Amino acid sequence: MSSNLAFDKILGERLHVSPDQIAEFCQRWHVLEFALFGSILRDDFQPHTSDVDVLVAFHPTAKQGLTEWLDMQDELEALLQRKVDLVSKKAIQESRNWIRKRNILESAQVIYGN
Repeated sequence: MSSNLAFDKILGERLHVSPDQIAEFCQRWHVLEFALFGSILRDDFQPHTSDVDVLVAFHPTAKQGLTEWLDMQDELEALLQRKVDLVSKKAIQESRNWIRKRNILESAQVIYGN
C-alpha cells in the first residue's frame, strides 16, 4: 500500500482512486509492483485528456495471456475513468530500445509493491 503523501495526492486528486483500491486490483491480478510513469507525474498532466501510463510486474505464477491482459486493462480503465497504457516491467527491462527503457524505469514511481 502507498505510504507516500505525494503519491496519495496523485491517486486522490488526479485519479480519484484510493491506495486501497490499487492494492485490491494488484492482489486480484497477482501484481507484485504497480508504478506510474509519464504525464500523470508531471505538471503537463491534463485531467480531461491525458491517459495514464502504468508499469506492472507480476508474480511468477500469474496468468498473463492476452485475454487476461485486456481484461486487466479494461478493469483499470473503469477504475481510473480514463484510458490506460498498461506496460509490463519485464518487457521494458528486456527492450533493446535503451532510451525508452531508461526513461520509463528511471521515472516510474511505485504506488504498490517494492
